Amino acid sequence: MSDGGERRYGPLGTALVIIPTYNEAENIGPIVSRVRAAVPEAHILVADDNSPDGTGKIADDIAAEDDQVQVLHRKGKEGLGAAYLAGFRWGIEHGYGVLVEMDADGSHQPEELPRLLTALAGADLVLGSRWVPGGRVVNWPWHRRFLSRGGSTYSRLMLDVPIRDITGGFRAFRKETLEGLGLDAVASQGYCFQVDLARRSVEAGFHVVEVPITFVEREFGDSKMSRDIVVEALWRVTGWGLGTRASQLVDKAKGAAARRP
Repeated sequence: MSDGGERRYGPLGTALVIIPTYNEAENIGPIVSRVRAAVPEAHILVADDNSPDGTGKIADDIAAEDDQVQVLHRKGKEGLGAAYLAGFRWGIEHGYGVLVEMDADGSHQPEELPRLLTALAGADLVLGSRWVPGGRVVNWPWHRRFLSRGGSTYSRLMLDVPIRDITGGFRAFRKETLEGLGLDAVASQGYCFQVDLARRSVEAGFHVVEVPITFVEREFGDSKMSRDIVVEALWRVTGWGLGTRASQLVDKAKGAAARRP
């Protein structure tokens, strides 16, 4: 801490951009090229869930030509959360100072990554946000907008966290932030995985910043969003929210009892 009570942040260190893949053969080459052009000093880890379309092989070919690209081959499709957790652990073990979440399909534009990293110089976690001033979504139908914005609003209110886009997946963490979140206890997937990490960050007292981004719907391949992911997010967020409210009531009751003569 500084004399004024403000935290002093150390240098960021090398960034590792983690890109989970499952059947992203058309997208992986272009997205890796765009990341390398946008942030040449960053390294990339492709976490492939044994894609049947050959994404892993394409990633291996890219890595063979570029020392800053690595591939983490996983046994099968275990979900977004599991892929990121494996990537986080790999990155921390290999000494990276910043761990970045990024989709393979181009929805998260690598050209916006420098702004997230710049903001991380004074934060513990930076979220690329669609729902703050300056953020926007391109080529989404109304029901996808409603689901995403509604899910973020519901989560924010239930969990009492000051984050506008809590379900977004374009994020930059300091290594120390992830180490302080208790990743071994995280078991959620999809939307819910993102909500879980964001709420844990706020509850742990980390400084979270949102940076506006333009989210662009994928051109190739299919979205991995499913009904099961939405249902899991709903019941988990509701459970966490009820737990938060119960804790607040208990704390209030204890405070009232302590003030009694």
